[in-house]
Amino acid sequence: MITLRGLTKRYGEKTAVDNISLDIAPGKVTGFLGPNGAGKSTTMRMILGLDKPTSGQALVSGKPYTTLRHPVREVGALLEARSVHPGRSARNHLLAMARTHSISAKRVDEVLQTVGLSEVANKRAGSFSLGMGQRLGIATALLGDPPILILDEPVNGLDPDGVRWVRDLTRRLAAEGRTVFLSSHLMSEMELTADHLVVIGKGRLLADLPMTELIAKSSRHVVRLQSPQIRGLDLLCSRLTAEAADVQWTGDGEILIRGASASRVGDLAHEIGLRLHELTLISASLEEAYIELTSGSVEFGTSSARSQPPGFGGRHEKAEVL
Repeated sequence: MITLRGLTKRYGEKTAVDNISLDIAPGKVTGFLGPNGAGKSTTMRMILGLDKPTSGQALVSGKPYTTLRHPVREVGALLEARSVHPGRSARNHLLAMARTHSISAKRVDEVLQTVGLSEVANKRAGSFSLGMGQRLGIATALLGDPPILILDEPVNGLDPDGVRWVRDLTRRLAAEGRTVFLSSHLMSEMELTADHLVVIGKGRLLADLPMTELIAKSSRHVVRLQSPQIRGLDLLCSRLTAEAADVQWTGDGEILIRGASASRVGDLAHEIGLRLHELTLISASLEEAYIELTSGSVEFGTSSARSQPPGFGGRHEKAEVL
C-alpha cells in the first residue's frame, strides 16, 4: 500500500504538487496519468524519499521510504533507466545492488532471465539501447522481489513485443497481490494495462477511480436507445434524469444518454416494461476521456483533439436489437 496524505511540494512560488491525498492499493495495476509538468515525477520522487515534501507525507507500507531497513526488498522502483554506470555490465550492476541487500547471485540470474537480458548480461550497460536499458531498470526494480513497484514510463523505448511483455508482467505482479503504480503517456496501452487510474493536472488530483468509471464519465460515452413506445420513453427519461443522467432526444423514438451505463439503462427499461428496438453503447476511449478531463490542465495544448462533437466518434462496443 502507498499512502499519500496532503502531499505538497513547492519550488519557490511554483506549486508542483498540491495537497494530494490518496491510497494506492495492492492487488491491481494503478495507472498514473497527467500532462507534462503535472507533477507525476515529483510525486514519485517524494514517495521514494528523493524529494522532501513541503508539507504532508508519503508512506509505503505505513512508513516513510527513508526509514525502511531493506528498501530494495520492500519497494522496487524505475524512475530513470539510464541511471546505471555505463562501464558496468548488466550482471555486475545487479550484483552490486544485490550484495548491499543480502540478495543471492541466483536471484540476479533470475531477474536477468525474467527481463530477457541473459544473453547480454556481460555487456556494458553503456552500449545498451533505450529498450535494453528499460529492461535492466525493470530487472533492478524486481531484484528484491518487493511487494510494491513504482515504474515511471516503463514501456518507453520498447518494441511492441516488449510493451506487451511489460503489460503482462505488471498485471501478473498485481494478481499476486502486489501494489503496482506506473505512469505512461501511451493511453492505448494504459487502457489495456491498468485497473485503476490516478490523474493529476497542474499538481492537483483530478481523478482517483477505476478505469471503467473514468471512461463512463466522458461526454463521448453514450448509450443510444430506440423504442416505438413514446410514453415509456418519457418515463424512462424521468427515471434516468432522477439518477443524474443527461438525456437528449434526437428523433422520433430515439434518445442519447450520458452518465448511465448500458446495463443500467437496460434494467430500467425492463422494470417499466419498455419495448426496445435498439440499445447501443458508444464507448469513449481512455484517450478521449483523459483529454476531456485534463483540458484545463495542459500547459501546451491544441484545439484539434477537442474539435469532435461530444457523443460521436467513439467505439461501438455493443449493439443489440430486442
